[in-house]
Amino acid sequence: MKMGLRGRLFFSHLVVMIVGVASLVSISKISSPRLFVLHLEGLENQGFDLIDVRAELVTGFELAWQRSTLWSVLVGTTAAGGLSYWVSRRIMQRLTEMEQITQKFAAGQMDARLPVSDIPELSGLSTSFNRMAASLEGVEARRREVIGDMTHELRTPLTVVRGYLEELADGEIEASPEIYRRLAKETRRLERLVNDLQELSKAEAGYLPINIQRVNLRPLLESLVEKFSDQLLEDGPVLLLQCPSVLPPVLADIDRTEQVLVNLLGNAVRYTNEGSITIGVGIEASQLWIAVSDTGIGIAPENLPHVFERFWRADQSRDRHSGGTGIGLTISRRLIELQGGQIQVESELGVGSTFRFFLPLA
Repeated sequence: MKMGLRGRLFFSHLVVMIVGVASLVSISKISSPRLFVLHLEGLENQGFDLIDVRAELVTGFELAWQRSTLWSVLVGTTAAGGLSYWVSRRIMQRLTEMEQITQKFAAGQMDARLPVSDIPELSGLSTSFNRMAASLEGVEARRREVIGDMTHELRTPLTVVRGYLEELADGEIEASPEIYRRLAKETRRLERLVNDLQELSKAEAGYLPINIQRVNLRPLLESLVEKFSDQLLEDGPVLLLQCPSVLPPVLADIDRTEQVLVNLLGNAVRYTNEGSITIGVGIEASQLWIAVSDTGIGIAPENLPHVFERFWRADQSRDRHSGGTGIGLTISRRLIELQGGQIQVESELGVGSTFRFFLPLA
């Protein structure tokens, strides 16, 4: 049977104490009488007559030494044993508390925390565990939020598809190309949602590949302006590019940067019926900033803190109609952060919005 930690601590203390006492007694037993005799000889050399009582003095010294040693061993052993038991019990009490708390945490009680100990090493362990517990609690909360949001988002297209299929099966509606187009639209929406969720999961977990290189972004901006200009109606907004003719290179992933710009421009086109959409570029300190500004519906001040949250939408009905998944901006923010930059938003309801992100200069 293996000995527990408390027994090991107590036994180790006793072993140290026994070794120390045995060493003291052994050395004293050998050296003390000899030193006492040398002391007596020194007194005799000084003129004291101790020849007749030397034997009695040595015997009395040995007897006194033995008695004092015995009492010292008894008292020392008792004190050391009691202290060893108290120390081991105190340490085990803290460890037992830690075991109970970790069991609660493992059972799903995510708010369980270890108490701070006055023992520095145990206090450090408690602090590390509590920091880990807080992080895992946040991860669990985000996981539940994602599951709840994902369930909510999947329910709408699935309900639409099921409704059409049931009506087709019951003969309530006739099969037509329009019905099939609606079904295909909802399935494409489901596909986009699943793909975006997979992209977001990789981005938040840090598994999304990022290829940082020295790149010139002006050719990319020009190609995006040309691409999105073809999608705008004649009576719709005008797409403008305000960019210096020569841009310094930046450290970025050109594909991921394009993904972010496509998302920002897509949102601008979706929410802007008239006016203009402008891509602005400038340099600030050691960073290059790119801003996508529109004259669209804008965002209310109370909604600005939620813009980059998963599944948040500025206009629920319009975004659902257009097929947005609500996590494009969340992915964009993570992509910019992975490239060492940051993204910001400014908006005024009824006036328009500006999304600006920064990338480090090469």
